[in-house]
Amino acid sequence: MKVNGETVSVPAAWREASLLTFLRDHLGLTGTKFGCGGGFCGACTVHLDGQAAFSCLVPVSAVDGHSIVTIEGLGSADSLDPVQQAWKECSVPQCGYCQPGQIMKAAAFLDENPSPSEAEVRQAMSSNLCRCGTYARIRKAVLRAAELRGFRA
Repeated sequence: MKVNGETVSVPAAWREASLLTFLRDHLGLTGTKFGCGGGFCGACTVHLDGQAAFSCLVPVSAVDGHSIVTIEGLGSADSLDPVQQAWKECSVPQCGYCQPGQIMKAAAFLDENPSPSEAEVRQAMSSNLCRCGTYARIRKAVLRAAELRGFRA
């Protein structure tokens, strides 16, 4: 598989682990967070072949030959992804724990719907929970990211 553009070999002992566990414990990519472990919160969201996926539900054996992008691969300190830039501009994080998953979900959503309405943002982001309740700032940041990507007036 490829993780953040790099080819990664999976040792046999890791094949039945969750992708989340493999990313965090084997590759050291701790930006992807463990939340519920059951696909209910979205803290572990990554991109699997460009689609948002809850990595806690995906066994490593299912991603052989696929491409994974984590929050570490979305942008860099020198070159933020437009979603990350919007998150910063809109001061979205409070505790910050869910934010990597929120950002990954938002980026995948905007790839599919580059010019969403607020209602579409609300619906798309509903699978990712924020215990601090920053939903209004999250929606604002997703709409701002669409502008930064050049798709909203």
